Amino acid sequence: MAYRIAGIDVHKKKLAVVVADVEVDDAYQFERRWFGSNPEQLQRLAEWLIEQRVEEVVMESTAQYWKPLWSALERYWKPSCQNREGAGKMSGTLHLAQALSNRGRRGRKKDFPDAERLVKWLISQELTLSFVPDTEQRLWRTLTRTKYQRTRDKVRLQNQLEALLEEAHIKLSSLVSDLLGVSARRMLHALADGETDPAAVAALAHQCLRATPAELRDALGACTELNPVYRRLIRLALDDLQLIEQQIGQLDQEIASLLREHQDAVQRLAEVPGLGVDSAQQIIAEVGAKAATFASAKNLVSWVGACPGDEESAGVNRSKRSPKGNRQMRRILNQSANAAVKHKGSIFEIVYRRFVPRLGHNKAIGAIAHRLCQLIWIILHKGVRYEERGPSVCEKAKRVRTSRMIRTLRALGYRVEPAVIPA
Repeated sequence: MAYRIAGIDVHKKKLAVVVADVEVDDAYQFERRWFGSNPEQLQRLAEWLIEQRVEEVVMESTAQYWKPLWSALERYWKPSCQNREGAGKMSGTLHLAQALSNRGRRGRKKDFPDAERLVKWLISQELTLSFVPDTEQRLWRTLTRTKYQRTRDKVRLQNQLEALLEEAHIKLSSLVSDLLGVSARRMLHALADGETDPAAVAALAHQCLRATPAELRDALGACTELNPVYRRLIRLALDDLQLIEQQIGQLDQEIASLLREHQDAVQRLAEVPGLGVDSAQQIIAEVGAKAATFASAKNLVSWVGACPGDEESAGVNRSKRSPKGNRQMRRILNQSANAAVKHKGSIFEIVYRRFVPRLGHNKAIGAIAHRLCQLIWIILHKGVRYEERGPSVCEKAKRVRTSRMIRTLRALGYRVEPAVIPA
């Protein structure tokens, strides 16, 4: 029986589609067809693939243009292919090939030959395929990555606001640890509203602020002659920051609502030193609630790229540079590793202190990220909880961390009942 595979070269407006029977002894005979990328054309493509009795589809990951095609084939082609009489184990399988693994020779690149090459190299296992999660997990990823972008926008606006204050000779950022804290915001709002008395602005600071009133009055002395343009610019920056913070709060609630069924997994990950509720949600969005796609911790570490690479030639490994993996997970792991090594009494602090004299900071953090990645797979895949193996942390630090985590989870709408730990 013929086994047919389709290769699709993806563009923004057009799709070059080829279909061939791969169970032949002679050269492949490809049938070529052009399709558009609008919804009606995508549905026609799915119907044509069903008529051609195509078992597998491989496409190229061109920017973001492959996503509508993938969703359309998942909706129209995949169910029909899997439910067809005599469907095999691989029937209805979609493959996403990384573009670099399908690169043609310079000066000989054409659309249909590119699509044909996808089919040939898929059969010969020469393509580098990407992991594409299911529809629900892709929605998680969209939310968490959007929230990360909004957080970056907030930091960018904060830096712009600090630069604006320095230009206006307002040295507030030299005296407060957080320019967007309670005291600093009160004073910035007063400046934006037209306050010209440094003493009145300094009086808005919280009593716990370390800076003295005299220091604040000196730092805010330029507000007596502050140009109205600077006041309007400060108002615009504060309004933008307020809007971004509202959007981040809405995204927090959306993510918590979608991951409510996996609350236990979020809690178990948040207990790991260096991780928290936000990091746990991002990790689950990237690898899944049970990391079921990855058969072992080594598979997950390799996919993330948190391991040494191999470039062997003539029996010599010329480079151990880490391979390119999932950028989002590598960012989360590096941030978590830097936080974990600062957790007093944890095993990560001990390992870091043992590695850093020999490897240096960057490589030591890479080793900690590798261990964290393995630990994440064990917690998600086996459903276990984290147990600290380092020196016991003081009871006060445990209570503070536990109460902080419970407050964060409750703010997101989760139900958390603190367990009574016997003495």
